[in-house]
Amino acid sequence: ANAVTVSSASRSKYKSIKKNEPILMDDIETMWVWVPRYSYTIGSEDGTNYYGKQGEYLSDAPTQALPGEIDIKFISKSEKDTGSAQYKVADGISNWRTPDAFTFGGEELSGIWVGKFETSSSDPSASNGGGNTTGLDAMIKPNVASWRGIQVATLEEVSRNVTKTNNRYGFRRSFDSHAMKNSEWTVVSYLSQSKYGKLGNKDFNGVDKEIYQNKSNSYITGCSYGAPGSDSSDYGCQYTYDIELSGTGASTTGTIYGIYDMSGGAWDYVMGVYNSNGNKYSGVVSGVGVSLDVELNSGYSGLLSDGSSIARKDWLEDKYYDFYGSEDSRSISHGLSDVGGWYGAYMRMVDPSMPWLMRGGVHYGVSNNTTGNIFTYGGYYGGAHKGVSYRLVLSAT
Repeated sequence: ANAVTVSSASRSKYKSIKKNEPILMDDIETMWVWVPRYSYTIGSEDGTNYYGKQGEYLSDAPTQALPGEIDIKFISKSEKDTGSAQYKVADGISNWRTPDAFTFGGEELSGIWVGKFETSSSDPSASNGGGNTTGLDAMIKPNVASWRGIQVATLEEVSRNVTKTNNRYGFRRSFDSHAMKNSEWTVVSYLSQSKYGKLGNKDFNGVDKEIYQNKSNSYITGCSYGAPGSDSSDYGCQYTYDIELSGTGASTTGTIYGIYDMSGGAWDYVMGVYNSNGNKYSGVVSGVGVSLDVELNSGYSGLLSDGSSIARKDWLEDKYYDFYGSEDSRSISHGLSDVGGWYGAYMRMVDPSMPWLMRGGVHYGVSNNTTGNIFTYGGYYGGAHKGVSYRLVLSAT
């Protein structure tokens, strides 16, 4: 399912809209995709390497470079599976697990609404598409610059404002808006690698099963390179989101109904942070960076990489973050070790020197001869950066 919110000035018009009458893009403020609650399990064709099952979508046995199908079953919110999420294909599907993203503050969810594109601002012409401010409002639209140059604590405040009282979008109080957590990014990535995602889209074959990259060096949302992960320096917006196959191949379904900007574009901060024995890490240093005119921390109070601490904004409730430490840094259903390196994805786990998780890579590629894609993850300081954006999620509580 796809849904949009429209401007307050046009809302009364669309309340009486007729079937098949178009909603004008100029009236749209945010666009969302529904991800229903499911359980998953990842197969192994050889009993050793868990790269998914070959199924009917690949001509050869799955490899890390060209992984296979993740099995998905949709469930009600009264159901919850706790298996290991791994099975040997020859033995039959087993060990289902319900991802952590469908539990929010102890409440079981029937699904989540995910921003269809990287977040943009109400003034996308501003520096970095918005910058480090709470003075602008979040938007989710194609063909505009994404909102970058914003600290983690600031982007979370902007994200929470989407469903505040008397918000501009018309949301009820039963919706909870927040910046996407790592576990929430993960449920989108697993679904994309299932028969319900791009893997199962028979318009794409072989290496084209991978989600196409956004190579726009202007960070324009919804762009597609028309090909999967590439270190090419041919930057730009080669295809827009609505061009069939070449453009829609950059979505999680390979169709216009999927979620975009999850491979390339800008890095996306996700709310996953290093936590050592209950001590939350804010960032690296308290002052301004040598080459960046920003603080190299999240804007939250907490520890720094040298063991000192800073006093900044208070953290929100724990339900808005995923916490990772040395003892649980490879948690099941968080898209880390279980799908590590798929499609050649870059991997760097958070630690005291880089305490905040980012996902998806950036348009110009990442280091160590690996590529940015939906399974890519890396660490950063939590501070504002011109190449880092974020994504919104709505939980219907």
